[in-house]
Amino acid sequence: MVPDTDWPETLLHVVSGKGGTGKSTVAAALALSLAQSGRRVMLMEVEGRQGIAQMFDTPPLPHEERRIASAPNGGEVWALAVEPEEALLEYLELFYNLRRAGSVLRKMGAIEFVTTVAPGLRDVLLTGKAIELTRRKDKGISPAYDAVVLDAPPTGRITRFLNINTEIAGLAKVGPIRSQADSVMSVLRSKRTAIHLVTLLEEMPVQETLDGIAEIRDAALPIGSVIVNMRRPHVPHEQEIVELTDRKRISAGLAHAGLDKRKTIIAEALFIEAREHAARLDMESVERARIADTGLPVYDLPIISGGIDTAALYELAVLLNEQGLA
Repeated sequence: MVPDTDWPETLLHVVSGKGGTGKSTVAAALALSLAQSGRRVMLMEVEGRQGIAQMFDTPPLPHEERRIASAPNGGEVWALAVEPEEALLEYLELFYNLRRAGSVLRKMGAIEFVTTVAPGLRDVLLTGKAIELTRRKDKGISPAYDAVVLDAPPTGRITRFLNINTEIAGLAKVGPIRSQADSVMSVLRSKRTAIHLVTLLEEMPVQETLDGIAEIRDAALPIGSVIVNMRRPHVPHEQEIVELTDRKRISAGLAHAGLDKRKTIIAEALFIEAREHAARLDMESVERARIADTGLPVYDLPIISGGIDTAALYELAVLLNEQGLA
């Protein structure tokens, strides 16, 4: 049974974010979270970084679907690292029955040439693969997936990456490429898709997130939520912050601890650190308010001490599940 979720109709979860915000980590945790109730979920990457393999401690992923993790109640996470060349070969076989010819083209370097001079076609191929995965159940193709999580390009490129109709406008007016693009856009602009943006509570990531939201809305694409990553575990109340930056209280605390001889030096160092911490908290409060003004659902993930490994991904997955994202 699928649990209550804020996105009951969503089959394709697109995860983007400014570089350094942990978007790939969040995408992996979201895939695990979606699988918690026994669902089969595809986690797909398109940037050629092999980030999924590193996070799940598996060998580099080829251009084929592999099961990489299990979840409670029989859930599974599968992964796919999509390569433009392989996607183009699949496309040639699907629409033109030219798989063998495509292999010859690859030897000639023609595929790299085509996807370089026509980057819009590259995006059609990559997003088209994600859409094909979401439709497998309808077509009775195995393995079929209950949801697809796409670890997408960063926020600065996400709208261009998804808005493929604009990208291929000068490339194809009619024909299979045009039909493929239209088919992809019909899903990307529907309730079956949600675009989630990952950010930190810092000025630059939040500003890029706000710019991304505006661009996505202008392109009539379905914005989903904002996921605040690496959130601090405790935010003091205003009174606590006042106490943290009170020199007299700091000195008194040091005296109580028997550190009178070095009290002045230590007290000053602690005061500076506390003041910087208070400024950081004030900045986070401002950025949090800017995110809230978007009116979008907001989910929080904490800083994980010790770095991200598979155990940490499962921990984050539970937190997303508890908040209703998956």
